[in-house]
Amino acid sequence: EPGFPNGIRMSGSVATVKKISEIKSEADLNGYDGYAFGAPTYHGDMVNTMKTFLFLAEKAELAHKVGAAFGAFGWSGEAPPRIFDTMANIYNMRMVSGPLLLKSAALGGGLRMAQEYGKEIVDTIGATE
Repeated sequence: EPGFPNGIRMSGSVATVKKISEIKSEADLNGYDGYAFGAPTYHGDMVNTMKTFLFLAEKAELAHKVGAAFGAFGWSGEAPPRIFDTMANIYNMRMVSGPLLLKSAALGGGLRMAQEYGKEIVDTIGATE
């Protein structure tokens, strides 16, 4: 699997990937050391399913957990920073250095950027233990 989950695994950790549709309640978010939430930017905003998910995630016990945000975009890229800010300021999570912004899957270097982001997530978790 490409991207930051592969970077997590390359660091010797376990990554579980779930679609938003698989998470039915805040209890489905329990038991992880770190969280990376992502969505594409569509017409200058995140998709509605992500907005709904963020309200559900607010009820979970995510304070002081490690967080990261990511997203792909074709033009403007507002969704990942908004997700990142929600995780940092509303959920009070310990965030990595910034959101992962991938402008286009066709751009070279995107895979390496994503893998490095996964390693940063693992490093941030390690710094909290």
